[in-house]
Amino acid sequence: MKLQFLGGTGTVTGSRHLLSDDSHRLLVDCGMYQGVKNLRKRNWAPFPVEPNTINAVVLTHAHIDHSGYLPALVKNGFKGKIYCTKATHELCKVLLPDAGFLQEEDAKYAFRKKFSKHEKPEPLFTEKDAHEALKHFESVHYHETIEPVKGFEVTFTPAGHILGSSCVHVTHKGHNRTVVFSGDVGRQDDVIMRKPEPIQKADVLVCESTYGNRLHRDVDPEDELSEIITRTAGRGGIVLMPAFAVGRAQMLLYLIHKMMAQGKIPKLPVYLNSPMAIRATEIFIRHHKEHKLNQAQCELIDDKTEFVRTVEESIELNTKRFPCIIVSASGMASGGRVLHHLKSLLPNPRNSIVFAGFQAPGTRGDALVNGAESVKIHGEYWPVKAEICNVDSLSAHGDYKEILEWLGQGNLQPEKVYITHGEVVPADEMRKHVRERFGWDTQVPELFDEVEI
Repeated sequence: MKLQFLGGTGTVTGSRHLLSDDSHRLLVDCGMYQGVKNLRKRNWAPFPVEPNTINAVVLTHAHIDHSGYLPALVKNGFKGKIYCTKATHELCKVLLPDAGFLQEEDAKYAFRKKFSKHEKPEPLFTEKDAHEALKHFESVHYHETIEPVKGFEVTFTPAGHILGSSCVHVTHKGHNRTVVFSGDVGRQDDVIMRKPEPIQKADVLVCESTYGNRLHRDVDPEDELSEIITRTAGRGGIVLMPAFAVGRAQMLLYLIHKMMAQGKIPKLPVYLNSPMAIRATEIFIRHHKEHKLNQAQCELIDDKTEFVRTVEESIELNTKRFPCIIVSASGMASGGRVLHHLKSLLPNPRNSIVFAGFQAPGTRGDALVNGAESVKIHGEYWPVKAEICNVDSLSAHGDYKEILEWLGQGNLQPEKVYITHGEVVPADEMRKHVRERFGWDTQVPELFDEVEI
């Protein structure tokens, strides 16, 4: 059995891992690249192996950097099945068509405004392509063992990152070798998600390293948020929270309404302006048994939030001049309705822009939290006068100490560990942490490296 790293190396996006033997190929995750232009350009390159030679795909979770290339994979010839947990399947029904729709809209907008270098900008895939990809999906339960490809047994265990997120365990029956892919690993004490389940056995471990060289600050996120919101409202400003549609948006809404109920912040109108996040919130509420919030707490989010569904309502929201809170996607300000809010709110020092978690290098979110004086949106530069805040204590990724704690909770004695899903320095720091803590043989692979399992 061989493992090839087709993405997610040297970066936190584009997660793709290929397992193969002499007869079959199994792809673990099929993510889009996001962030700096040279990474985004990889989405347009031919897939590293012919899609029609891949027998099946398994997903760790629904985030676009792990699932977003699937419509293009199917469009280019993949004919097999795509396996994931039930919640991941439901979320992909929202995320993938929305990603296709946004690409179509961005291409039309670029053509209309003439800010693309291409004469006729085209989307990587369309909403229709996404619906075609969804026909290939099959959902399974946690801890259920399936055989998506002959000879490869797969099991999913909870990873605690977002709803439906999993560690993927792949055992080759012929060789009796097990490879475990961590996917994105959640926190040990997350606000809404349960902690990741410890791994008991792996001959080879592929582990993420988003926060491989950093620790989350030991602060109460409610205290940070309450100060920002109260301060902004006091000067008559609007709080904009760019948020990932899945996980972060729901966490922010819960904390906002909880703080209002406790009198920690003023009672302000709260808007969720992202069709994708609205549908994800509805799924989150339906799957309340998979996270910490009970039905009543979920209903608090639903009842007290004004869902902004239409384009007309979104445009009208940009005319608001009274204090309020807007939660909108995307979380790194790389696309979606949040861009229109940024154009409206960034030039005014009364407003605050609050990022809640990791910002990939090359994204607008990364530029803003690192002090950019202006950012380019829709072909124009917009001055940054608003207060920019980064509440990274709300990240859905465990930091390196939390991941080490998680790895030590099971009975692992892997022969080899590969560190992925991290920028170059964090990945190498994570390699050192794992080796020093456990003594395991640990390596950071390069893109397209292929190793024997």
